[in-house]
Amino acid sequence: MKKTIALVFMMVCAAPVAALAAGPAKPLDRANIDMTDTASLQRGAEYFFQYCIGCHSIQFKRYNRMGNDLGLSDDQLRERFIHTRDQSGDQTGVGELIKIAMKPDDAEEWFGQPAPDLSLTARLRGTDWIYTMLRSFYLDDSRPMGVNNAIFEAMSMPHVLWELQGWQANVGEDGDIKLEKVAEGKLTTEEYNEVVRDITNFLAYVADPVKVERHELGKWVLLFLAFFTFVAYLLKKEYWRDVH
Repeated sequence: MKKTIALVFMMVCAAPVAALAAGPAKPLDRANIDMTDTASLQRGAEYFFQYCIGCHSIQFKRYNRMGNDLGLSDDQLRERFIHTRDQSGDQTGVGELIKIAMKPDDAEEWFGQPAPDLSLTARLRGTDWIYTMLRSFYLDDSRPMGVNNAIFEAMSMPHVLWELQGWQANVGEDGDIKLEKVAEGKLTTEEYNEVVRDITNFLAYVADPVKVERHELGKWVLLFLAFFTFVAYLLKKEYWRDVH
């Protein structure tokens, strides 16, 4: 029994150390997203469907649900966001799940493995991780795609946003990660950070579309519970008033 308790204690103590060891080489930056900012969510959706949807699906989300939540009409969805077709050759319907046309076998041949679905990435990794990762690509001739990532070593993903950000190089020494821009992109650093923040915001919405509504409802639930507790206390006092 003592050995079992000691083993459990060692595992609990070692867990934070293991988590740190498995963490990114580069500290995470704060995303500071705002899921109540509909304009940001719309921009993030447009960037995602322009740069990411070719490889990454968000198959737990439907087009029309996204449209309803982001204030987009069915015509806007068809024109700006739906890029796939069904088996008959017609444009994918607005009520369909958001999938990609790329076949898993082709993705494995081109990139080494199929690109993951990003429906729950914000919940799995966190928004700070997404925000930092999309800003942490750097040139690396040893990688098949010519780039690596400061917080996801040996990533198979190319830097699809390079035209916007430009190129970075790792100038750190002795295994340290220190990124320095070596080629300018179309956007300034501040502008690119806003683009990434919008994409992160959109992925946070995809992973938890009712979060804002749930948090707003939670305030009223807590107020009700507080009021009910007060009423229950008064009722208890009334019942026990004549009990000695």
